[in-house]
Amino acid sequence: MPPDSHRPLRLAMIGMSGAGKSHWTKNLAAHGCPTVCCDDEIESRLARVLQSGGYTGINGVAAWMGWPDSPAYAEREAQYLAEEIATLDQVLSDLEKDSKRELVLDTTGSVIYTGNNILLRLRRQMTVVYIASSPDEQQLLIERYLQDPKPVLWRGAFQPRPRETPHDTVARCYPALIAARRQSYEALAHLTVPTASLREISPPGTCRSPVAGQAFLEKVLSSRS
Repeated sequence: MPPDSHRPLRLAMIGMSGAGKSHWTKNLAAHGCPTVCCDDEIESRLARVLQSGGYTGINGVAAWMGWPDSPAYAEREAQYLAEEIATLDQVLSDLEKDSKRELVLDTTGSVIYTGNNILLRLRRQMTVVYIASSPDEQQLLIERYLQDPKPVLWRGAFQPRPRETPHDTVARCYPALIAARRQSYEALAHLTVPTASLREISPPGTCRSPVAGQAFLEKVLSSRS
């Protein structure tokens, strides 16, 4: 959906894991915007298989998927993506049925892998906002992934070398994954908002602030007008 001030507020947040999509979605929720978190919906869809393995929460989903070179990873990566596609299809179907419904959608970093049909519908129904980390913030994203792992679809980008530790493989391969995704995020987005431009609105660690949510909304609305 091209930005249009006469349409209901519909924002889809995209960007790498750790860039701040959930942070800003929670601030917008505090401001009163209806929100959907794709991570939560996917976790719910995977509940039966997660519970059978004793996994809980988004970190549990990451643990269930396993390290990218583990034997079960490819199968579970595909299963995760299938549930992500189903989640987005349901969200978009609901929006297509109700032209007045407002929504802020917190997507996953892997939204760009959900296929042309889903992505075209996403752009048609929502204003897609890319929360863009700068090259200087790349190391922070890597550290967040290592310290507080979230599900990441590597799509073959994780290529360990002999005698290389998993930590070193991530440090070497994650920048390439970021660079490849950056192009796809930019192509999908209607608007790009650099994370650096958001620090004065809400410092790191500040969340669920109606004031920060309003400030973010004003920034986005002014950018799309």
